[in-house]
Amino acid sequence: MEYENFSQQLVKIKNLPLPGVSSHYKMAPEIRINELKAGFSSRKPPRKAGVMALFYPDTIGITHLLLILRKSYPGVHSDQVGFPGGKAEQADRDILDTALRETHEEVGAHPDHVEVIRSLTKVFIPPSNFEVQPFMGLYKGNNPFVPQESEVEALLEVSLSDFMDERNLITQNLTTSYASNIEVPAFNLNGHTVWGATAMMLSEIKEIFNSTL
Repeated sequence: MEYENFSQQLVKIKNLPLPGVSSHYKMAPEIRINELKAGFSSRKPPRKAGVMALFYPDTIGITHLLLILRKSYPGVHSDQVGFPGGKAEQADRDILDTALRETHEEVGAHPDHVEVIRSLTKVFIPPSNFEVQPFMGLYKGNNPFVPQESEVEALLEVSLSDFMDERNLITQNLTTSYASNIEVPAFNLNGHTVWGATAMMLSEIKEIFNSTL
């Protein structure tokens, strides 16, 4: 879809009710659904994080979504595909400020050039004990994205058409930080398997788009 048309239609979703956790569960492994339904009252309060689903035009004006491949590191999200964003810091005014700051740091998109469309449904990630608040935004800058060398292995610039294509919904057996050889629903985007919390958030975005675009 051409970005000009997409950005004009996106205003429709600003005040729509969100699909919520039902859309998340469509892309969550069964073990994760059971964990989330059981609740985590015995855990420590979750850490907070904010991420940004950023849509923008490519060089010929076609709508794309920006994802990142994280670096290898000693942690549960090593080598995974996600949205730009990260954990809240004391200096952040709120969780939106976190998402904008981290997006700027990780991919070079200045907050002044991001039009925030709306917040989405929070996702709790049991293995890392993070509560993630996603936002949807439009990138209006002319400067190319610049990956943060210390944290971002690669940028994944996914066309809207590929994201919305039902043929890119897959299931795959994976060994994760919390289970071995489990069947995981996922997106196949730009040759990468996108699963877990990122897939859950993408599922809500896709459901919104299916009802509005």
